[in-house]
Amino acid sequence: MIKPIVKDVMFLSLKSEKATPADRQVITDLQDTLAAHRDTCVGLAANMIGVRKNIIIVSMGVLDMVMVNPKITKKLKPYETEEGCLSLEGTRKITRYKKIEVEFEDINFVKQKREYKDMAAQIIQHEIDHCNGIII
Repeated sequence: MIKPIVKDVMFLSLKSEKATPADRQVITDLQDTLAAHRDTCVGLAANMIGVRKNIIIVSMGVLDMVMVNPKITKKLKPYETEEGCLSLEGTRKITRYKKIEVEFEDINFVKQKREYKDMAAQIIQHEIDHCNGIII
């Protein structure tokens, strides 16, 4: 189901809770909502659709990657950039990392560990910040 995008900064600043297989509907809702906003959005966190669960989705071109309970375990090569967000007006300056390593569970709740770089890494960092209640 396509969900409305939350813009309440107080809600977005709350840390998300660990996701479980009982949260599969949240994954489906994130997929539907990202598809509906594909022209202006490259990633979403569950709190952006009103659910405080540690789940993100990232557009990787033709594929959307769902990450459940993602955690960045390594960060390399910091750089300054500006980002926007569907939940906020305008853009803000932020430090990101060119290369990251992430541990997460996939859509089937199977543990994964992968490295990402460049734009994919930036999007993942932004969405994980959302799960941690960090607003750019």
